[in-house]
Amino acid sequence: MRSEEWKGYQPQVRQEKELVPTGDGSVTLYSKEFNESYHSPKDGALNESLQKHVLPAFNLHQGKTALTILDICYGLGYNTLATLYHVKKHNLPITLHIISPEFDEALVRSLKDFDYPSEFDDLKPVIQAISEKFSYEDEQFKIEVLIGDARKTIPSLSADEVKFDIIYQDAFSPKVNPLLWTREWFADIRALCSDDAVLTTYSTAAATRMGLDENGFELHYFDAPDTRRSLIASPRKIDSLEWIDMALKRQRNPDAKSLKDEDFQ
Repeated sequence: MRSEEWKGYQPQVRQEKELVPTGDGSVTLYSKEFNESYHSPKDGALNESLQKHVLPAFNLHQGKTALTILDICYGLGYNTLATLYHVKKHNLPITLHIISPEFDEALVRSLKDFDYPSEFDDLKPVIQAISEKFSYEDEQFKIEVLIGDARKTIPSLSADEVKFDIIYQDAFSPKVNPLLWTREWFADIRALCSDDAVLTTYSTAAATRMGLDENGFELHYFDAPDTRRSLIASPRKIDSLEWIDMALKRQRNPDAKSLKDEDFQ
């Protein structure tokens, strides 16, 4: 989709999708509207969720007994479900509160019949509840899917009531879904971050890095097994990761710019 087509854009329910097998044997969907798959067919849907998002984020929060997670966007639910799978598999003594915006209500309602990998078999009650009520809660997990425009639902959250420890920044790419990658979007997220929050994202594009850097995030490259290089951002510098010197990057590439809301209005 060309950038000029996004001027005045309002999210809508979108239903044109087709099944796509991925490299790890799990299945994802291809969105004809966005001309992108929900996950990398090469990296694998489940593998990508675990390796790029769940494992690095949890490794950087070892020892925590409670975590609040922002999963952008819910989509097929892989990131949220892979998080629960990871916690259950390793019997982690931790409680989770996951909040996930998603504009496609029809998609979420259909997921009770989606062909998830066998790793999610024990999570069928969770999948069913989210498909029907957009929420699930037990003594360990609380999940809320916020149906609507993430640019409205996320800023409506109060920093006095919720602080995110983990953010899975996993929307469709900046090329086709730029409003979830702008400087202003990252400002909304930064306002809701805990002091040691970890943001994971597959996008290493210059505009993504600039938008995060302009909002006070320290940036780090992350290389997971069998996946392409990704990015980890945090309000603090993480010594165990490959830090990106953004001041030097700006010196070398003075024309690099973040995406801005005004470009798409």
